[in-house]
Amino acid sequence: MTNPFLSIIIPARNEESRLPETLEKIDRFLKAQSYTYEVLVVENGSSDRTLELAQKAAKALPYIKVLHEEGRGKGLAVRIGMLAARGAYRFICDADLSMPISEVNRFLPPQVENADIIIGSREAPGAIRYNEPAFRHLTGRAFNNVVRWFALPGLQDTQCGFKCFSAKAAETIFPLQTITGWSFDVEVLYIARRRGFSIVEIPIPWYYNTGSKVNVLRDLRQVMRDLWTISRNARRGLYG
Repeated sequence: MTNPFLSIIIPARNEESRLPETLEKIDRFLKAQSYTYEVLVVENGSSDRTLELAQKAAKALPYIKVLHEEGRGKGLAVRIGMLAARGAYRFICDADLSMPISEVNRFLPPQVENADIIIGSREAPGAIRYNEPAFRHLTGRAFNNVVRWFALPGLQDTQCGFKCFSAKAAETIFPLQTITGWSFDVEVLYIARRRGFSIVEIPIPWYYNTGSKVNVLRDLRQVMRDLWTISRNARRGLYG
């Protein structure tokens, strides 16, 4: 079977209230495209009906594949999805669709050429944030500043949940990923730079979702521990 042009990977934990509508929107978008595609829903650690609803959608839409993992962590779900995907381009998509799915083509050729990784940015010139509380924005900037100082200078927004990887980049980077929690993005992009992959940020429209599971102050403490882990792993040569 020919591999699809695009794989969309959706990490999904306790997403029963949002996943069905998200998959409907993605279905309408993909059916209007000329390229081939697949959608991988990676459910892990849910205590609600996320897995059941994802499997129901997959029965109706054969291009949807559902992967189940008992372990928790967004980073774990993304790694599983990225390595199971077959697409020439592999797109991480948050289940809340805080970026409209219609923006996906801006991450793909011919709109972006000669880039291994394209990441959506809420901070790049031209980006627009809608309805985000000021406190959330300020704490998010603090997080991004810490990441730039200690690991990824030059990148304005490492934590936006919309990123696209070429198949070569995905298959090189994700087997080396060790962090399975929220700050896995930092490690993945750090590995990408060490391995010589190009990273391009593009501005996106982003809508704040009141159901966000991110707690920036709590997660900022965790990212400091994860930055130390990344530094240690690099010193030990785990990233090649």
